[in-house]
Amino acid sequence: MSDQPTLLLPDWPAPSTVGAFVTTRETGPSQGPYAAFNPALHVGDDPATVALCRDLLTEQLDDRRPLLWLDQVHGANVVQQYQPEFAEASPRADAAVAFDTQHACVILTADCLPVFLCDRRGTRVGLAHAGWRSLAGGVLEASVAALGCSPDDVMAWLGPAISNAQFEVGKEVFDAFVAVQPEAASAFEHSPYRLGHYMGDLYRLARLRLERLGVSHVSGGHFCTASESRFYSYRRDNGVTGRMASVIWLR
Repeated sequence: MSDQPTLLLPDWPAPSTVGAFVTTRETGPSQGPYAAFNPALHVGDDPATVALCRDLLTEQLDDRRPLLWLDQVHGANVVQQYQPEFAEASPRADAAVAFDTQHACVILTADCLPVFLCDRRGTRVGLAHAGWRSLAGGVLEASVAALGCSPDDVMAWLGPAISNAQFEVGKEVFDAFVAVQPEAASAFEHSPYRLGHYMGDLYRLARLRLERLGVSHVSGGHFCTASESRFYSYRRDNGVTGRMASVIWLR
């Protein structure tokens, strides 16, 4: 089996100056529950293998520019500029943007929703880690604002995440979204498994947030990490699993 990652490329009409992909678990050097391509250090995998995965990941960018790794905390903070010290200590944030070719933005997911962003001219890119907490907390609003252009000029692609058929949540999740945006109720259905629970649609919730901001160019959103074996899934694998890396950069 090849150590090189098998990549999923976004199906969006982004300009040619925008590079983007999501890694899958189909090929790579990782072993056991982390097979086959896990670039996440925080999940219990062998650090040497994770380091190899990260090195293989940078090779996909051709120029081996720095990857801006984040210490994801399910919040709404956006890193707007790369700092040399980030190579030693990742900033606590759940989104990042880039306006030049000095670095690539990267987030890690295994059910949460990666949201890719760029402007129509292909001069600005961004990436947001949109699990339900960060999504409800405004990570997409903060990310679009950090791009610094009109929402009319923003394009978005929704990457691999858990689907509504697999994502059972409690009433507190329903309440967190509906309190801010009443129409978010359309993204929930009563759970057939447990009374007082809902099946939540992360894709629908993200689209509603983006639409409210004025972002109308939205693609993707047709995956399910929990039911597709090529993806890691925290829920399916009972918390012992790797992470996919979503990456975006300016060529």
